[in-house]
Amino acid sequence: MKSPPINKAANAATRLAKVLDHSEQIKDVVEECAEELSSVNLVLKESLADIDHQPEVENAIEKSGEVKGKVQEAAEQLTIVNQALEHEIREREVLEHQLISVRQQEASARHEAFHDALTGLPNRVLFNDRLEHGLAQAKRHEWTLAIMFLDLDEFKSINDQYGHDAGDHVLKIISKRLIETTRVDDTVSRHGGDEFLYLIMEVDDRQDIALIAEKIIKALQAPCKVGKLELVVTASIGISVFPDDGESADVLIKSADKAMYQAKRTKSGYAFAGKH
Repeated sequence: MKSPPINKAANAATRLAKVLDHSEQIKDVVEECAEELSSVNLVLKESLADIDHQPEVENAIEKSGEVKGKVQEAAEQLTIVNQALEHEIREREVLEHQLISVRQQEASARHEAFHDALTGLPNRVLFNDRLEHGLAQAKRHEWTLAIMFLDLDEFKSINDQYGHDAGDHVLKIISKRLIETTRVDDTVSRHGGDEFLYLIMEVDDRQDIALIAEKIIKALQAPCKVGKLELVVTASIGISVFPDDGESADVLIKSADKAMYQAKRTKSGYAFAGKH
């Protein structure tokens, strides 16, 4: 598996930092050598002043001085290299931060494109994509698949009596409870307003689907605390089953929607499509 660009940038910056540290150590050693050569040359010159003229010693001192100059030049060149390395590291750190920022913006944009802004649940686009994928799997493996169309009863009265902020708070609580009742492979989404869609993958029979519906209804009936208020919300659920009630996403959603109105009229909590 290839490393992500951000990891590559971070690793490169780490390697450069190690090179810079090593280069700084070498520069320190070279500077120490230059200082030692300077000290040796000074001692030799002082000693030469006290003895007879010796051309060989003078030549050695001269060559030592040349070596000292080269060592100092090498130290200066290392300083230039180290400064360039420091600049490169700073640029790579800036690049790394920019990459992280871009990745975060991309992730945020993807999430906003496929999730409801208020509840954080998958929106219609993401739900339809998962439903189409689920139908393809169900057709291939001959699975049973179900869709629940859930509508909150008398939700408008909450907005009218307590305001839209209270209504939004209730929707967030309801969404959290729906997530808690969702199986790993299933998807619950906000269809719009106070309507939700629930995709149930690979279910055995209608009895199991009914048990899930009853579990959801029970979970939603618990009072929703909004400030000092405790608001009780009930729900009506319509259920369509693949392939009995349709083989396309559009037909299954419409069938579940129709069954939901049947459940609302009869106050039965939930109803299957085709059952009147």
